[in-house]
Amino acid sequence: MMRRRRLIASGLAWAAMPGLARAMARPQRLAFTGSTEQGGLVIGHTAANALVTVDGNAVDVSRDGIFAFGLAYDRSAPAAVAARYADGTSERQSVVPGVRQYETQTISGLPQEQVTPPPEIQARIHREGQLIEQARTRNTEGSDFARGLDWPASGIVSSLYGSRRILNGTPMAPHLGVDIAAPEGTPIRAPADGVVSLTGDFYLDGGFTLIDHGQGISTCYVHQSQRMVKEGDRVTRGQVIGLIGQTGRATGPNLHWGLNWFQLKLDPSLLTPTPTPAKA
Repeated sequence: MMRRRRLIASGLAWAAMPGLARAMARPQRLAFTGSTEQGGLVIGHTAANALVTVDGNAVDVSRDGIFAFGLAYDRSAPAAVAARYADGTSERQSVVPGVRQYETQTISGLPQEQVTPPPEIQARIHREGQLIEQARTRNTEGSDFARGLDWPASGIVSSLYGSRRILNGTPMAPHLGVDIAAPEGTPIRAPADGVVSLTGDFYLDGGFTLIDHGQGISTCYVHQSQRMVKEGDRVTRGQVIGLIGQTGRATGPNLHWGLNWFQLKLDPSLLTPTPTPAKA
C-alpha cells in the first residue's frame, strides 16, 4: 500500500508540472557550430522556417536552417538566442563567449604619415572607410560560409587577431585580422564561395578586395600587389583572387585577412581547419 501511495504521489507531482514534462519531451531544434570564443563567428542550425533573434535582433535563416552571428573580440556577456517555430513553440539558449588572451605587438619603421596622416590624407582614409563600411552592410541570401574557411594563402602567420599594436611608439586600435607573411606574388585564394562586393586601391589597405559570403558575412584581403577579380564576380572556393604584396600600410609583403559580420570584425582563423596556427 505504501509503494502504491508513493507512485500516486509521484504521478500527481508530474501532472502538476505539464509544462516541464512537455519541455523535457520536446527535442532541441537549436544547435551551434563555428566558434563561440571572443572574436568568433557562431553558426546556428535550426528549423528552416524558424524566426530567430540574437540579443533581441532578428537574423536571417537560410532555406536549410542556417544562421550566423558574431561575438566581439572583447565581449564577455552571453548572447541570448531565441527561435520561434511554425508549430507555435519556441526555444531559448545562451551562448557564453570563451575568454581569450591577446598579445601586444610593437611595430617600428613605418612612414610616420601612415601612422598619423595629414588632414588631406585623413579625408581620403575616411572616404575609403565609408566605401568599405557600406559594402559590409550587404545582407544577401545563402550560407557559403557554413562549411568553414580554407586558409587563403600559404605562408607564416606574422600577426594574430586581437593583437594590441604600438606603431612607431603610438598605441593603436587592436589588430582585428590575421596577417600571413609570404613572398610578393604568392597567390591568394578564395576561402569559400562568394561574390566580390568591393575592390580597389586604398591608402591604408593598398590592394583591397571584399567578398560577400551571405547573411552579412564577408572576408577581406589587404595589401595585394595585384587584384584579379572585379566587383560582381562570383568566386569559388580555391579560386585565385589576387597576389600578396606590400601595398598600403605594410612593412613587408603580407596578406591581412579579415572576417566580418556586418560591421563587426571577427577572427577568420577560428573557422579554418587549423584555428591556432604557429606564429612566426
